[in-house]
Amino acid sequence: MRALTWHGKRDVRVETVPDPTIQEPTDIIVRITSTGICGSDLHLYEVFGPYLDAGDILGHEPMGIVAETGSDVTEVSVGDRVVVPFNVACGTCWMCRRGLHSQCETTQVTDRGMGGSLFGFTKLYGHIPGGQAEFLRVPFGNTLPIKVPDGPPDQRFVYLSDVLPTAWQAVVYAAVPPGGSVTVLGLGPIGDMAARIALHQGASKVIGVDLVPERLARARERGVHTLDLNEYGKDVAEEIRRLTDGRGTDSVIEAVGMEAHGAPVTRAAQNLAGLLPDALGERLMAHAGVDSMTAFNTAVDAVRRGGTISLVGVYGGAVDPVPMLTLFDKQIQLRMGQANVKRWIDDILPLLNDADPLGVDHFATHTLPLEDGPQAYKAFQAKDDGMIKTVLTP
Repeated sequence: MRALTWHGKRDVRVETVPDPTIQEPTDIIVRITSTGICGSDLHLYEVFGPYLDAGDILGHEPMGIVAETGSDVTEVSVGDRVVVPFNVACGTCWMCRRGLHSQCETTQVTDRGMGGSLFGFTKLYGHIPGGQAEFLRVPFGNTLPIKVPDGPPDQRFVYLSDVLPTAWQAVVYAAVPPGGSVTVLGLGPIGDMAARIALHQGASKVIGVDLVPERLARARERGVHTLDLNEYGKDVAEEIRRLTDGRGTDSVIEAVGMEAHGAPVTRAAQNLAGLLPDALGERLMAHAGVDSMTAFNTAVDAVRRGGTISLVGVYGGAVDPVPMLTLFDKQIQLRMGQANVKRWIDDILPLLNDADPLGVDHFATHTLPLEDGPQAYKAFQAKDDGMIKTVLTP
């Protein structure tokens, strides 16, 4: 089969690799029809090289058609249309039964002290082949896949794999009070969708912050009050307070993470870790790694006293300087973590109808063949060609 594989920093290629096979009686094989490129994939493209091997298959936002089932699979059949969550979660363990699928005890990467495994996302999370490929082996065929109806286009449902549940959880964790206000830092796919969900759920004011014109314009079209970071810079939190009677918003969703702009020394350290041999790079990131804290510190500054920060941007540093005094003094509540995809599906599915209240049918800015994957990664990383969300079609 053809698959998009990692070969080094900013080096991904589409290659012919062996087809996946049934390994356990509860496995299924899915023929992928659509698969997204996620902002998290760019961390692999740019920073997380020490945790990858050449030839690793990337991608964790797939959907497709069941092509083969193991002997113990009873809940899906060949020909069924399914979305595959990015969590590799059994659905039956103590954590999964409590809606914490990202902490699945069956797939936790215990040798590294990490949570549940993820498709296509490094040795830290199970080193499991991803879904930017023609076929994908999916374990837990009775409990993991999400069956969706035939008929509507893939883009109605493909975001159930990651974007929709991640953004939904970000809004839930933000605990925006009824009729309250929320700032969304970063208007990439997750931040954009989180802003849409917050508005749909009744937030009276959603403020979106970014520095990419196309992202800002797209959010404005959905009713978001946008602030261009190029204009406000370090004064953006002051402008947010001006818009909220001097207090700051009730909640802040931080959807940027470890590679935020405005920290050149940190970026240099990240680049160094990515260039070292794997063993040295892993040790540096595990014990001395540091992220850009620009977005996080802006969140702390912009949220009102007694407010809530929902942290959805990915971080990987071990020694990040967290402003504990300010967090304590402002009485800020902080929630974070990988999305628990299956936890939110029943809430989201009713919204994926012809009325399309969240705008999923036209959410992708680019739909490209899998063979164009390397060029898509390059454009997405550079924020070229108005690229905000890309779906690949194997």
